[in-house]
Amino acid sequence: MLQANQIRAARALLNWSQSELVDKTGLSLTTIRRMEDDKIGPERSSAGNVATVTKTLEEAGIAFLDGGEDKPGGPGVRMSND
Repeated sequence: MLQANQIRAARALLNWSQSELVDKTGLSLTTIRRMEDDKIGPERSSAGNVATVTKTLEEAGIAFLDGGEDKPGGPGVRMSND
């Protein structure tokens, strides 16, 4: 699942402010702030809002990296090669 730090890192790679992500997703600034808060995070947002943020960032060139035992380094982001 998408994590708060991945959203922040994706915005940093794109050099986007929270306001720019708001403009591109159509979500409220409060929603974006909550999704980026480590104590709240995207897991407490609706599936639709998480999908919207994920899709928007992916369309802008972000690739989300899953973490796991077989994938050292944990979840992250990078610019996609597409």
